[in-house]
Amino acid sequence: MERLKKLGTLRFVSSIEVSESPMGLGMEKLDRDAFDPEKVYDKVASLGVKWIRIQSGWQKTEKKEGVYDFSWLDSQVDNLISRGLKPWLCLCYGNSLYDDLAKEYYGAVGCPPIRTKKAYDAWLRYVGETARHFKGRIEYYEIWNEPEGGWTWRPHPNPLEYTEFAVKTGKVIKENDESAKVLTGSHYEDSLSAFNEEFASGILEVTDGVTYHSYNYDESTSMQKAKAIKALAESYGKDIDVIQGEMGSQSKSGGNGALNWVRTNPDMQTKYLLRHIVGEIMSGVLFTSVFSAVDMAENLDAKADGPITTCGYFGLLGAEFDSKTGTLVGDYYEKPSYYAFRNLCALFNGKITPAYIPSIFTPGRSIRIDGFDTPTKEIISGGLSATGILQIL
Repeated sequence: MERLKKLGTLRFVSSIEVSESPMGLGMEKLDRDAFDPEKVYDKVASLGVKWIRIQSGWQKTEKKEGVYDFSWLDSQVDNLISRGLKPWLCLCYGNSLYDDLAKEYYGAVGCPPIRTKKAYDAWLRYVGETARHFKGRIEYYEIWNEPEGGWTWRPHPNPLEYTEFAVKTGKVIKENDESAKVLTGSHYEDSLSAFNEEFASGILEVTDGVTYHSYNYDESTSMQKAKAIKALAESYGKDIDVIQGEMGSQSKSGGNGALNWVRTNPDMQTKYLLRHIVGEIMSGVLFTSVFSAVDMAENLDAKADGPITTCGYFGLLGAEFDSKTGTLVGDYYEKPSYYAFRNLCALFNGKITPAYIPSIFTPGRSIRIDGFDTPTKEIISGGLSATGILQIL
């Protein structure tokens, strides 16, 4: 590496300068007040990222039957748009006004409103109100989050149940905003079984794009998943966009949430993000989204009386976590992953598409390392075609 010649330095861009990009970041859980967004907006916009995943929070919006207060969500959406960011909305979770099960869990997490007609009808009215309210500001709507999980689709996940729910929800979205795009799936499993059952059952009727999540230290698995999902949809006669909607690694051992059993540190988090982001973009996703902007309280099984006393250290921004109150305290600081992510945002600024590079890797003996090159089977390679405004200082 010491023989490489420095050609220049990337010019970092703010999101307002970016017209198109495959780079995304999550600002989820504000329906549960997991962090202070005012401390995050400017730091996120300074990255040059484009797509921001947010969650709708039915329970926070409709606290009295038939009365909708979108002011908290308006603030997020408008703050993001004003900084050149493009929010996309995951419609979730339940509402204790209509469902006894939703009364048991913090934020009504994982409680689909399907057990009574009253709850179902109330959900569809809420979806219609949401689509009308944000018409012209939000284009992509994702239906639910990880519906194959027992903690996110209680009490028992069922692909056919989710399909019916998604089709009804998707039709209401499009009835109230004809320009809206509907995203389904949001699955985390390294399997096509749920996607296949849903595709076979008619979910593609309302589907413009499919999302998947990737919490796996082998980035090649995620690359396979994106291509396989698209091919599976094509076998059912539908050409769809594929989006990696949630992936990440914790920067500290002992946190709660995905991959909490894996030894990790800030450098390992950074390498995870770099490998996965590049791999997913090479696989042809419309965009890829990192979870998350900032560390936050993490426990999807938390009971309604709260607070959540465990933290997930997935953020590009870190903060001190008060386990007694379940809140972040002090200023939010940049981790190494923040700066690595900013580098990729500067590099992938524009329209990025996979491209085949005609090359053959032939490992041989290397004098420089006094040994043999890495075997070809251990190398993941690919090419990208860019039409952007990459600038070198």
